[in-house]
Amino acid sequence: MFWLKESRKRRTSGKLMVFLFPLIIVFMMKHTSARMHSLRYFRLGVSDPGHGVPEFISVGYVDSHPITTYDSVTRQKEPRAPWMVEHLAPDHWERYTQLLRGWQQAFQVELRHLQRLHNHSGFHTYQRMIGCELLEDGSTTGFLQYAYDGQDFIIFNKDTLSWMAVDNVAHITKRTWEANQHELQYQKNWLEEECIAWLKRFLEYGKETLQRTEPPLVRVNRKEIFPGITTLFCRAYGFYPPEISMLWMKNGEELVQEMDYGDILPSGDGTYQTWVSVEQDPESSDLYSCHVKHCDLHMVHQVPQESETISLLMKAASISIVLAIVLAVAGVLAWRRWPREQNGIIYLPAPER
Repeated sequence: MFWLKESRKRRTSGKLMVFLFPLIIVFMMKHTSARMHSLRYFRLGVSDPGHGVPEFISVGYVDSHPITTYDSVTRQKEPRAPWMVEHLAPDHWERYTQLLRGWQQAFQVELRHLQRLHNHSGFHTYQRMIGCELLEDGSTTGFLQYAYDGQDFIIFNKDTLSWMAVDNVAHITKRTWEANQHELQYQKNWLEEECIAWLKRFLEYGKETLQRTEPPLVRVNRKEIFPGITTLFCRAYGFYPPEISMLWMKNGEELVQEMDYGDILPSGDGTYQTWVSVEQDPESSDLYSCHVKHCDLHMVHQVPQESETISLLMKAASISIVLAIVLAVAGVLAWRRWPREQNGIIYLPAPER
């Protein structure tokens, strides 16, 4: 699990913290063509606010799109997507604003309690992630977990109605939280039913953005990273949704162990980009191909042999030379046919016989 890690010596600005939340989602994405949608809510509390860092932040996302935000400075839950404004009445925002103000206080109480148990002072962070996923086949998942100072702390198992403690301090919290069976059942119901219901509702509200499909633009190239070692890169740009499957094949066989994957990252225009690479023996005659699957689209990009590349370059150069000769001859003929003036008299070219 990826958590926002904070250093006691380096304090990050509040705006940067908020902007880091989309990366949490991006880093959790895998190279798969199966489309899925998710609803996630993140909370972040800090023990020593200041320097632009709010005491408490709550951010909601559908897939990688921000939909809501709340912080201890504004003390208001606000929409972050136009379709949230259009479909949810003002009383919705007021009701959840009041709830978040209460959760803000509870979050700070829990953070101070953890500091005492760890015998810590100074700057520390406490994080919570809750959400659900709707997979392409209609199945669902739900998750709820906490982190302290960027490390897993305690994780909820909705199937067994229990908490998994990561360290000795977490075991104290585990015993306290598992004593309240009513709360455990409530969390299970929220993850399996209410969260999925909200996710489906939001997907309908923002379907023009959230359920669109934009196919990837794929480029294949080779690069000599080190002398004698050639790396083949397959890059995909401008695709949405972010789920994508990319792999290299050599002579028709998958190169699972040899491949390196890039993160699936936002391009800044609402689409995503990523890459996959593999090393190639420049002396071999093996045939490499990049296979890309995105939604219902399956593309195969063959890597040309070096000889093919050279012949193509030679052919392009030959065509350029011939074209230059033709243009030069045409220019000479045009010049000979153009009227010339000498001593004020215009001489026309002699007619051809």
